[in-house]
Amino acid sequence: MSQERTVARQAGTDAGLGRRTLGVPALVFMIIAASAPLTVVAGGTTSNFAVTGVLGIPLSFIVLGVCLALFAVGYAAMSAHIRNAGAFYAYISQGLGRAAGVGAAWVALVAYNAMQVGIYGLFGFASASFIGSKLGTEVPWWATALAGFVLVGWLGINKVDLSAKVIAVLVGLEFLAVLVFDIIAMAVAPEGLSGASMDPANLFTAGVGAAMAFSIAGFMGFESAAIYSEEAKDPKRSIARATYIAVAVISLFYAFSGWATTIATGPGQIVAKSRELGPDLVFVFLNQHGGMLIADITQVLFITSLFAALIAFHNAVARYVFSLGREGVIPRRLAHVNPRTFAPVAGSLSQSGLALVMLIIFAIAGTGSELGALYPVLTFFTWLTNTGAFGLVLLLVLISAAVIGYFRKHGEGYSLWTRLLAPALAVLSLGLVFVLIVVNFNVLIGTEGPSTLSWLLPALVVVPGIAGVAWGLYLKSARPQLYAGIGYGGEQD
Repeated sequence: MSQERTVARQAGTDAGLGRRTLGVPALVFMIIAASAPLTVVAGGTTSNFAVTGVLGIPLSFIVLGVCLALFAVGYAAMSAHIRNAGAFYAYISQGLGRAAGVGAAWVALVAYNAMQVGIYGLFGFASASFIGSKLGTEVPWWATALAGFVLVGWLGINKVDLSAKVIAVLVGLEFLAVLVFDIIAMAVAPEGLSGASMDPANLFTAGVGAAMAFSIAGFMGFESAAIYSEEAKDPKRSIARATYIAVAVISLFYAFSGWATTIATGPGQIVAKSRELGPDLVFVFLNQHGGMLIADITQVLFITSLFAALIAFHNAVARYVFSLGREGVIPRRLAHVNPRTFAPVAGSLSQSGLALVMLIIFAIAGTGSELGALYPVLTFFTWLTNTGAFGLVLLLVLISAAVIGYFRKHGEGYSLWTRLLAPALAVLSLGLVFVLIVVNFNVLIGTEGPSTLSWLLPALVVVPGIAGVAWGLYLKSARPQLYAGIGYGGEQD
C-alpha cells in the first residue's frame, strides 16, 4: 500500500459503504435515471425547439454524444484505478492536485444539490397538475413535492440496491412510453418521414450555441457511475462499461426521439407547436392519436421520470458528503453510515434538510405570484437545474484535464489516445460547450438580456469552488497529514 493510501486510511473513518452491491445494469439504470429520458423528450427537447427556433435539435444529441464519448475514454480508464464515492473530487485531486480537488468537491456539491432540489419544482407542478385535473380541484405544487421529498428521503437512508430496483422499473417504463410515442409519431407523420432535423445545416445556424447549451442538460448524470465505484461488483470494469453504455444509449435514444418529435407535427411546424404547447406537446399528441388512456399513462410516467431523477441525484449528493466527511475535509460526523443498510445516512439527511429548506423558501415566495401555476417551473426548476448543469459541465472540463495530469504519472500500458489525445479533445469540445452556456445563460433561465440572475446563479457555483481551493491550501499548511489523504479515502488494496 502506498504512503498516500496509508495516510488516507488513518485519516478516514472505519465505516464504509456497502461493497459489491451494484452490477453494470444497475449502474446504467442509475445513470439514465439521472438524465430523466421522458423528461428530456417531453420537456427539454420541446423547450429547446421553442426557445432557440433551431430545427436540428436531434442532431445536437449526436454531436454532444461524441464529445462525451471522448470524455469517457480517459474517465473510464481512471475508474480502473480510483474507487471513491466522491468521484469528481477524487479524480481531480489525483490529477490536478488536492487543493483543486477540494474546490471541485464544493462545486460538485452545489451543482448536484441544485439539480436535485430544482427538479422538485417541475415534479411538484406536474404531479399537482395531473392530480388536480383528475380530482377536479386545485392541488398546491408544494404539497405533492413534499410527498415526493419524503419518499426520496426514505429511499436515501435504505440500501442502495433498493433505490436501484425502484429506478430500474421506472426507467424501463419511461423508455416504453417514449417508444410508444415514437411509433405513433412515425405512423401519423403529417409531412412524411423527413430527415430535415438531422441535417447539419439545420443545427449549425445562429442559434446553435443556445441549442447546445440546452441539449447538454439532457446528459447530466451520465458521469455518475463512478460515484458508486465503492459499491460496484467489479469497479475496475463495470464503471467503464456502464459509462460507455449510458453515453451511447442516451445520445442515440434522444436523437431518435427528438427526430420522432419533429415527425409528429412535421418539421415545418415543430418550432411553432413547441412554442404553443411546450412540454404538453407530447401529451396533447398522444391524447389526439393514441387515446386518453395512453396520454394519462405517459403523464404519470413523466412524473415518475422526475421522481427517478430525484433519487439518483439525492444518492449522488449523499455519497459526495460521505466521501468528504470520511477524509475530514468537512466534519467527520457527515460520513456516518448506517451499519445495517450501509447507506450514507448523514449525507442523505443533510441533502434532505437542504431540499426541505429550499422547498419552503420557494413555496412561500411563490404565494400570489403573477406567474401562477407555472411559478415552480419558471423559477425553482429553471434557475436551479441550469445552475447545476453549469457546474457539472465545468467539472467535466476539469476532469478531462485531470486525466492528462493523472496519466503523466500512471500512463504505463495506456495508448497516447487514452492518456492524452482523447482527454485533450474533450477539454476543447466541452470547454466550448461551457463557454456557450456562459454566453447563453440568460436564455437558459428565461430572462431578456443580461440580468442579476444571469451572473448571480453561476456565481453560486464558482465562488464555492474558489473557496474550496482556498480551504484546501489552508489544510495543506495547517493539517498536512489530513491534506495528504485528500482524494484517496475510498481506495482499496
